[in-house]
Amino acid sequence: MKHRLPRFLLRRLSQAVLIVVGIAIVNFLLVHLAPGDAVDVLAGESGAADAAYVAELRERFGLDRPLPVQLARYLWNISRLDMGHSFRHEMPVARLILQRLPPTLLLMVASLAIAFVAGLVLGVTAARRVRSFTDTVISVAALLAYATPLFWLGLMLIVVFTLKLGVLPAGGISAIAAAQTPLEHALDVLRHLVLPATTLSLFYMATYTRLMRASMLEVLGMDYVQAARAKGLSEWRVAYRHALRNAILPMVTVLGVQVGSLLGGAVVVEVVFAWPGLGRLAFEAIFQRDVNLLLGILLLSSCLVVAANVVVDLLYSWLDPRIAVR
Repeated sequence: MKHRLPRFLLRRLSQAVLIVVGIAIVNFLLVHLAPGDAVDVLAGESGAADAAYVAELRERFGLDRPLPVQLARYLWNISRLDMGHSFRHEMPVARLILQRLPPTLLLMVASLAIAFVAGLVLGVTAARRVRSFTDTVISVAALLAYATPLFWLGLMLIVVFTLKLGVLPAGGISAIAAAQTPLEHALDVLRHLVLPATTLSLFYMATYTRLMRASMLEVLGMDYVQAARAKGLSEWRVAYRHALRNAILPMVTVLGVQVGSLLGGAVVVEVVFAWPGLGRLAFEAIFQRDVNLLLGILLLSSCLVVAANVVVDLLYSWLDPRIAVR
């Protein structure tokens, strides 16, 4: 595998470049086909914009040029890692995204960790006690979590834990405090993270629970598992030391695919909890017609999804040595 890894990474990198370029072109065309642009917003805010002022704005933003020319200029700029300028925030898009990226990554990693670990444990528990009361409770709870809208769940958690119990903050990433030690700041961020991470993770936890239960039931019926039981090993050891390694492969596959949808869910959660991340920034960019900012966020999202799928392929070969990277 060590000799094949550089060749595998080089091949996937070349594929990733083509994929990202294709996604960038599609995103550009879709965004520009939508009605309205930054000039419409600025002209509307001025209240008395004449035709000359509108024409001047369109020339300044390059919107007076044909669409193919705009597309070629956009692709040339991103090839130089230049995502343009945000007219609303009056700063480079790349700098603005880098400022908002850490909160989004923190929310995504925390949500995925909660969903993956909880889904794994609940799925294995349900499979080991199939058709029992425990299995029924876990299956029903997973179905309810899957069917519950994220925005409603987030609002209900705010009502219960903030308004009623007063134990957790309702929004933001940290409290405004004059003097906080690094440890106090970290604990404060964790307190603010609990509700949004829980809200975002429940939907994916339900998916992982159902998937892990089905995969575990299939693996527990295989010959090598029956042989492990015949040796007198405990059910816990059979499940977690022998069956889990193969049963977890479908979850790893879904994990890579769901990185993109996780970003979509983060938009809702970040708006509900006023979390200062990329999802909320993209939501604002859509309404403000900040095209450069929206395209920059979409480009970064596609890069994250491509990178996540490469990591999934490497995890596959590590979990199952029969699957070698090529």
